[in-house]
Amino acid sequence: MPDDFQAPSGTEVWLVRHGETEWSRDRRHTSFSDLPLTEAGEDAARALAPRLAAERFDRVLVSPMGRARRTAELAGFTDPTVTDDLVEWQYGDYEGVTNDEIREDVPGWTVWTHPTPGGERPEDVSARMDRVVADVRATGGKVLVVGHAHGLRALTARWLGLPVSEGRLFRLDTSTLSVLGYERETAVILQWNS
Repeated sequence: MPDDFQAPSGTEVWLVRHGETEWSRDRRHTSFSDLPLTEAGEDAARALAPRLAAERFDRVLVSPMGRARRTAELAGFTDPTVTDDLVEWQYGDYEGVTNDEIREDVPGWTVWTHPTPGGERPEDVSARMDRVVADVRATGGKVLVVGHAHGLRALTARWLGLPVSEGRLFRLDTSTLSVLGYERETAVILQWNS
């Protein structure tokens, strides 16, 4: 990083993972399958509204998937900017399949460490998340991002300047709030999975 780097003043990224769906509850990989929130998922998304109400966001970005858009709406954000780069990691042949089922054929498989047949490569996910990070840093301010587990974990890794595979270190539950920002000029995690 150049010595003259100045972090955009007040730049923060508030991350919200969408509410529970049937497949997220059952730990099935969900990317392009657009499942609705469960009743519990809708309740948890509504519970985010009072936590976010006191914040003033310069922008609200959301994945185009219905589960993310519905979470944003229930949390009080009815007119977000839909951003295709925020879709979930594309699982290809593993769509709707659990890790345990995949590991019957590929021991030790994770999306972070192994290929995903018919799905997205880590470098493709990294390129998408890099565009989101660059956009947020270029415009600054406080940005709310509503998306998906692996995608937001990958975004966090790229925010910190880590390879996308290091998203494996950041557990992210449904309907949780996390905050990325800066300590002086260093990109940091300010709050996680709360």
